[in-house]
Amino acid sequence: MQDPNLIIKVAVLAVYVGILFLIGIFASRRIKDMSDYYVGGKKMGFWAVAFSARATGESGWLLIGLTGMGAMVGYSGYWVVVGELLGVFISWQFMAKRFKKRSDTYGAITIPDYLTSHFKTTSHTLRIISASVLVIFIVIYVASQIDVTGIAFRSMLGIDYKLGALIGFFIVLAYIFIGGFVAAVWSDLFQGLLMFFGLVLLPIVVWFSMDHGAGVTAGLNAIDPTLTNIMGRSSDGWMNLFTILGFSMIGLGFLGSPQVYVRFMSIKDKKEIDKGKWVAVLFTLLTDAAAVTIGILARIYFTSEGQDPEAILGNNGEDVLTMITESFLPTILVAVFIAIVLSAIMSTIDSLLILASSAITRDFYQKIFRPKIKDKDLTKMSRIATIIMAFSALLIAIIMDYVSPNRQIFWVIIFGWSGIAATFCPVVILSLFWKGYSEKGAIASMVSGFISVIIFNFVLKEMPNVGPYFVALDVLAPSFAVAMILGILVSKLYPPRLEAVKMIKEIDTT
Repeated sequence: MQDPNLIIKVAVLAVYVGILFLIGIFASRRIKDMSDYYVGGKKMGFWAVAFSARATGESGWLLIGLTGMGAMVGYSGYWVVVGELLGVFISWQFMAKRFKKRSDTYGAITIPDYLTSHFKTTSHTLRIISASVLVIFIVIYVASQIDVTGIAFRSMLGIDYKLGALIGFFIVLAYIFIGGFVAAVWSDLFQGLLMFFGLVLLPIVVWFSMDHGAGVTAGLNAIDPTLTNIMGRSSDGWMNLFTILGFSMIGLGFLGSPQVYVRFMSIKDKKEIDKGKWVAVLFTLLTDAAAVTIGILARIYFTSEGQDPEAILGNNGEDVLTMITESFLPTILVAVFIAIVLSAIMSTIDSLLILASSAITRDFYQKIFRPKIKDKDLTKMSRIATIIMAFSALLIAIIMDYVSPNRQIFWVIIFGWSGIAATFCPVVILSLFWKGYSEKGAIASMVSGFISVIIFNFVLKEMPNVGPYFVALDVLAPSFAVAMILGILVSKLYPPRLEAVKMIKEIDTT
């Protein structure tokens, strides 16, 4: 006899998937050329862009990674909220309008488009480097999201990991294949709303359903007093400092990551950015804080003093969301939360696949090998590139499951996120705010950021004595710093072209 709870869950998921396909079909009617496929013809409204930027920036990391981390580290997990909030606010307040104005002036529809136009490059070097890095790290990042999909299906529905990964993979591939960027943004709006209301309401429901006792702080102290130390859990002050920096510097990734900034390219006009800013900031504050709080409440409810939390809550707390929804919500709402988890994952996968596709189609095929081909003739090629990137990521995800069965979701996803951010964010920041930044400086920033992520992750983290500090700090902040410093030094040695500086001054004064 079939489990009625499973039937309810599958039915809710079927409705959810049906909505995504309808979005893809409606979006496909707006796809007339490559600009429509990659940036929605630059006609997107602030609600869609704000929710899409946030849903894309958060991913399955928010629901499975951050909730689990909240359970593992307690109050110090709120440093992630602080860092992300600052990153989102600075990005929308100080960078988005300037980036939108310049990218529109350049007629850019990809980040490599923006960079080559900004520096008035005379070779393809910068485009090749930027597009190559995009493809490499995006495939890794998408693979980590597919990995989370498999874990989510296994954890929440009892479905085999590989089957779950395949189901989620084909769902997202189908609707972006049909509708491109427009489908991704519209589906992100729908999925972002699900994420927002689900995350914000869940800790409220859990709190009123629990036996409050002496409160959250007392509950954590009874399990482990270090969980209530906002400044970190270690007796080593330097370790706590590095941990806080590692958590809060995650927000650096919002200061120029291509998957976020392509949304600023797509927005209708600069006025929409002012409106979207507060939507994005509020979304970040409430959802991130709620995710950490969910983890903390789960730690109090499911564990007690002396117990190994990973033995109960899963590796790095990856089972927290499943356990807390199953314990406090009726079956139909558990099913909705499964859809919310998939929303977080898919809203990132769709955006990243389109971004990788643009690097292959626009930046390699059209701009380097077939410069005379028209945009309208590339739509089919765009879809083929999307499929190739998607299957490459799926293969990596399956290999990851075999090679590292005990991998930690939070940090696997952060590695892909950090690789993209350390390569592109320093370049975007310096290009927007320093007229002395040159093409050679940008190349130095990108190459050093890319290499630093690999070195810090695979070399310095393994070193005796200092290794644990780099594990706590993680790779983004130091790689970001290296890319900024080298970009400035090389630009001092090799200044920008005078015509590029003149063009930037003209754009900024109009």
